[in-house]
Amino acid sequence: MEPVILRTERLELSLPVEADVDAIYAACQDPGIQRYTPVPFPYERTHADGFVRQIPKDWEAGQNLTWGIHEAGALVGTIGVYRVDGMGNGELGYWVAPEARGGGRLVEAAHAVIDWAFSPDGLGLTRMEWRAVVGNVASARAASRLGFRYEGLLRQALANTKHRDDGWIAALLVTDDRMPQPWPVLED
Repeated sequence: MEPVILRTERLELSLPVEADVDAIYAACQDPGIQRYTPVPFPYERTHADGFVRQIPKDWEAGQNLTWGIHEAGALVGTIGVYRVDGMGNGELGYWVAPEARGGGRLVEAAHAVIDWAFSPDGLGLTRMEWRAVVGNVASARAASRLGFRYEGLLRQALANTKHRDDGWIAALLVTDDRMPQPWPVLED
């Protein structure tokens, strides 16, 4: 699959490139990103280099599709559709650098990715999942604003190099209205 560039009013979603390595490395020093995402720990600059080199290969395979979230040319996060199975399913995943959090960038980027992933001209997905470590309230709030429906708890299902955790799972179907959803695990 060829990489796709997506644009919103203020963001460009495109493959991270070598010039983004320093920004990726810096963002992945954040304790929240290290705690709640599957990045290696400790996160070294070589990990960022390898990540950027792997992304075009993943696009070619069509299973893990990552974009860099760029604002005014600077990388402020990453977002992707992962575990694309060829049967209409995928999983939304993301992180945003600490200095870029707030201001709706993530939700703006996610709308563009979801629109493309559900489109027949994109992936043509039927179902998109979202998963997060229990306690990652910021990610859960974003997913609920995007219209994901909370589906439950995955016991000890999420693991990274440092932790094995219970996870929240939610999903969005192509037929869902994408209106913000109340979740029983969030205090609204």
